[in-house]
Amino acid sequence: MGTENREHKDSLFVDLFYEDESAKKNLLSLYNALHDTAYQDESIIRKVRVGDVLYKNFKNDISFEVEGRVLVLGEHQSTVNPNMPLRCLMYVGRAYEQLVEKKARYRTMQVKIPTPEFYTFYNGTEEFPQEQELRLSDAFLDAPGGNSAELTVKVININSHKAHIILEKCGILREYSLFVDKVRKNSIEEDAIKKAINECIQQGILSDYLKRKGSEVTNMLIAEYDYEEDIQVKQQEAMQKGWEKGLEKGLILSAQIFKAIQRNPGFADKQIAETVGCSPDDVESARKAFGL
Repeated sequence: MGTENREHKDSLFVDLFYEDESAKKNLLSLYNALHDTAYQDESIIRKVRVGDVLYKNFKNDISFEVEGRVLVLGEHQSTVNPNMPLRCLMYVGRAYEQLVEKKARYRTMQVKIPTPEFYTFYNGTEEFPQEQELRLSDAFLDAPGGNSAELTVKVININSHKAHIILEKCGILREYSLFVDKVRKNSIEEDAIKKAINECIQQGILSDYLKRKGSEVTNMLIAEYDYEEDIQVKQQEAMQKGWEKGLEKGLILSAQIFKAIQRNPGFADKQIAETVGCSPDDVESARKAFGL
């Protein structure tokens, strides 16, 4: 699985398309599917190792150079993050630091760089279209001008039931999608994953890969789904805390309004609002709540 002792853990997607001995073959197949090419020489693939930029602690992204292009690929199993274009902008900057020599950056002649492409493969359980584009300009505070930067991430739904054309063109990606689907139908427990692995080997789904790395795949999947669950729990906790904080703030304001009305029974809503430091609408809502 490549060099151990890295700060992050690799996902199954990263292992299959970046770390495994078959990774270059798999990447070439995926590149051909994306560009309708038929390259056979795996040596044209140049992997680009970029530090943790898109994800923390868990690596779901890869990048590689081929034929004058640098591709940044990521997999998403949870809700697609609208900040992906921004993350990709930061990511590709780090990639170019490796691809362009330091001395070349300061030459007076223009330095040619590989054309960047950004793809995210959605493999989650929530409803999502076959394909969607996320744009960096959607995050701009003001309308983009003629010299504004743009970055587009193509999000492709690789769930097998969506039947995206790329699954027909890239056999290894189709098998990966089928394997994930089969694992999901069982509980994410060690015995259930082992059962899914055995079934896939018998059915010719990632069979060579799973025969070689069955136990590693089990460990990767357990870690991966634990990570996804942890992210979801943290998001839910954050929403709960936000709701509780908002509720607490509202109760405090209502109590302040109630006291102000008691002390100044003849005051109009506008005067109460000025006393408390809120809006007349807040005072009206409090009066209705307390029956005043």
